[in-house]
Amino acid sequence: MTDSVAASRPAENVPTLGELFLTFATIALQGFGGVLAWARRMVVEERRWMTPAEFNETYALSQFLPGPNIVNFSVVFGRRLRGARGAAVALAGLLGPPVVLVTIIGMIYARFGEVAALRHFLGGVSAAAAGLVIATTAKMAKPLLRDRRLVAPLLTLAAFVTIGVLRWPLPLVLLVLAPLSVGLAFWSQR
Repeated sequence: MTDSVAASRPAENVPTLGELFLTFATIALQGFGGVLAWARRMVVEERRWMTPAEFNETYALSQFLPGPNIVNFSVVFGRRLRGARGAAVALAGLLGPPVVLVTIIGMIYARFGEVAALRHFLGGVSAAAAGLVIATTAKMAKPLLRDRRLVAPLLTLAAFVTIGVLRWPLPLVLLVLAPLSVGLAFWSQR
């Protein structure tokens, strides 16, 4: 989503600074163990501040930038909709409440960490987080699978097989697949 796209959105669909903070605070607090699923749900499905394709494009940019993907996403998203203040507010919403909560949880764990019920609870939470990551991956793949040319799904499958199954090093796979995907995208647009 470009700045011109954000500027062309209806005024009622552009969040206020307060809405940005509350949304990213909610995303951070609901997404224990992985906030990508909650970010997509809140921004695309509930608030409709982005289309699925815009989310994927912004998240792809966030992965390219150095640092944590969701932190990059909050900054890019906030900046595109509300400028530098939007970036700062979205980042504060994403990072502030969890820091307070994790500090409190850390103090509780230091005191009660040996209790079996607490260990079982944390095991259940980690399983739920893994399920959310898988479900979000499936949702994010839908726009790729609609591509009639099958280029994106084939490249995705190639990346999965080479990295996940064959255990090839990520830099080597990217060195081959990144230029190939750019070339195929360029060629298919002609």
